[in-house]
Amino acid sequence: MTQVHFTLKSEEIQSIIEYSVKDDVSKNILTTVFNQLMENQRTEYIQAKEYERTENRQSQRNGYYERSFTTRVGTLELKVPRTRDGHFSPTVFERYQRNEKALMASMLEMYVSGVSTRKVSKIVEELCGKSVSKSFVSSLTEQLEPMVNEWQNRLLSEKNYPYLMTDVLYIKVREENRVLSKSCHIAIGITKDGDREIIGFMIQSGESEETWTTFFEYLKERGLQGTELVISDAHKGLVSAIRKS
Repeated sequence: MTQVHFTLKSEEIQSIIEYSVKDDVSKNILTTVFNQLMENQRTEYIQAKEYERTENRQSQRNGYYERSFTTRVGTLELKVPRTRDGHFSPTVFERYQRNEKALMASMLEMYVSGVSTRKVSKIVEELCGKSVSKSFVSSLTEQLEPMVNEWQNRLLSEKNYPYLMTDVLYIKVREENRVLSKSCHIAIGITKDGDREIIGFMIQSGESEETWTTFFEYLKERGLQGTELVISDAHKGLVSAIRKS
């Protein structure tokens, strides 16, 4: 493969990530988050779980109504909960409008480094304005994790990427109560039509020939083939890994 030297700016990478995940996976994730949060808010409003008998109950559940809601990843089709007294109103819509940028940043963090209860808690707090129970966060995390994993590990053989842009972002990662600097290896596939798409991330301890070789093997295992030109910086380890791959 031929190599051209090039350096991506972190802002450009973030923009490409947003473009790359603007698909059904991202819409499914946000739809799940919205629907589950609204259901949780209705339970808090009623002060009783479904079918629970308690003197604290304030109202009764009364089904749902459908609502379309436009976001940066597309239009969501949501089921908005209702109560019998008609006074319940979820807060997620207003808070999304006010916190959209921060929410997108938290979602991008999930795409880069995977799902965790900490990241899900962050998203929930941005949409609710407060923390929620650990059991709710754990349940939501279990639902989101396979969605993100599906996107991270999707097959690459279904498209042809003759051009590949590679770069590294150094990010802070929390491990065992310590914050460490790690290298996030990034690959951006470019089609013959010029469309760009993030096709892979890999967080590693540093940047070397070995880490880049591991990253390229990971991409090939997912079906990457037919790449004619790699666009990257001039890191010696990367150049050697490209020649070997």
